Amino acid sequence: MIGIVMVIINLSEIKDLTVRLDKNLIETGENLSGCIEINYAGRFDSIVINSQIEDSSDVFNYIAVNGKKITHPYARLSLLKHEIPQLREIEFTITTYHIPPNFTSNAKLRVSLIQEHKEIISDVKHFKISRNTLV
Repeated sequence: MIGIVMVIINLSEIKDLTVRLDKNLIETGENLSGCIEINYAGRFDSIVINSQIEDSSDVFNYIAVNGKKITHPYARLSLLKHEIPQLREIEFTITTYHIPPNFTSNAKLRVSLIQEHKEIISDVKHFKISRNTLV
C-alpha cells in the first residue's frame, strides 16, 4: 500500500510583510536586532522603517543594516528597492539612549512598503524599554 502524505499550508498565516525582533524588552543603551521579511509579490519602490517611543521625543539610532554598519540617528530609515537583497530579508540593529521616566517606556517599529509615494502594506511590532540598572 502506498501512503499519501498531505501537507496543508495555511496561506493566511503567510504575511506579505513581517517584522520580527529578537527581544520584547531592552534596556537603555542596549542593541535591539530585528528582521524584516518581504513576501509581497506586487510592485514597490522602497521600504520605510519608523521607530517611535511613546510620550517622548527621543529616537532610536539605526546602527546596522544587513551587516553593514551605519550611523543614522533619526526615527525614520528609508531603503530603496535596489538596496534590498533578492532574498527580500532585511536585518537591522537599533539602539536608544532613552531613559524611561518610570520603570519602562512603550516603543514600536512600523515597517511600510511604499509604491509611488503611497503606503501599500505595513506591519507593527511593539516592545518596551526599561531603565538600565547602571543609569
